[in-house]
Amino acid sequence: MFVLDAIAHAYSFADSNRIGQPYANGIASGVYQMHTQYHPHGREDLVLDEFTFNNKICDPIVTGQVLFGESHTDACIYHELPLYGYFKDGGSPLWVGEEMRQRWPGRVFLYGGVSPHQPNALDRVDELVERHQVSGIKLYPHDMISGQLRSYLVDDEELLYPIFEKVRKHGLKTVAIHKAIVMGPVPIEPYFPFEVGAAARAFPDINFEIVHGGWAFMEETIAQMQWHPNITVSTEGTTALLAKSPRKFLEIIGTLMMNGFTDRILWAIGGLVVHSRWYEEAFWKLEMPRDLVEGYGFPELTEEAKRKILGLNAVRLLGFDDDYVSKIMVADEYAKPRRLSEPYSALRQPAA
Repeated sequence: MFVLDAIAHAYSFADSNRIGQPYANGIASGVYQMHTQYHPHGREDLVLDEFTFNNKICDPIVTGQVLFGESHTDACIYHELPLYGYFKDGGSPLWVGEEMRQRWPGRVFLYGGVSPHQPNALDRVDELVERHQVSGIKLYPHDMISGQLRSYLVDDEELLYPIFEKVRKHGLKTVAIHKAIVMGPVPIEPYFPFEVGAAARAFPDINFEIVHGGWAFMEETIAQMQWHPNITVSTEGTTALLAKSPRKFLEIIGTLMMNGFTDRILWAIGGLVVHSRWYEEAFWKLEMPRDLVEGYGFPELTEEAKRKILGLNAVRLLGFDDDYVSKIMVADEYAKPRRLSEPYSALRQPAA
């Protein structure tokens, strides 16, 4: 199978990098909590200690090895986190993704972060495209601006629409928006997906990706997607349910598929928040329960649907075709078939 992880991060949560409190601590503790709570039962080898998680995984070699050398992932979209008032480097620094892309060309694509309340937000879009050659833009609902927590909604015509105009001008295809999972002691309203439809109507040539789709606000997400073909969902966070609540995961996926959105679901793990391999293999083995098929009208989770969700949908949104898939599957040291290394072996190797 071909796997494209639509959201990869390299978290940079060292104490020295945290500048916006208490929110930086909230993000760091929330992500680590998911790492520890959503690992598969009996697989303590897939859990890193907190110091290692906060200080050692922000590394292009480590991230690339875990994704490509220890998992079935063939390609990824690396997302910068635009939390510049929380963390000095934003929390998932762009340079890590750039080094990964340089080392494994064709396997790594970049979504650059924009913090709309920052005074240089419009210039940031130009910089991301012209200097960093990003394939999309990443938004986060909150940031610290001059010591104050600021939030926004994506249908803000004065603040956000000029950014989307820049995105359109540069020919970028996607704006990915963190929704559904609330991180830290912050207002919940900006995490609702309610207003994404208005932005999608105003910019029908841009794909608006609801990140963490289905984790919460399922009905509202479905309502947005029904009337806006340029809205997709990515499963970062939601995928973690496979380890603890596989039926809940199937209910989410099945609801999206039942409404005709199989082609608009993007597989995503989120970098090293969990170890990709177990979740990839668990998803490949899944079948839709008979009571959900017969009692709720959910479609079967066929091999064709799994292949679309695991990577082919993201390939299409990036503008590639099957020729890209066939070439990348045999490229470099991570050509398939390949022998996978042990989990986190890149972190556990002794220093040279």
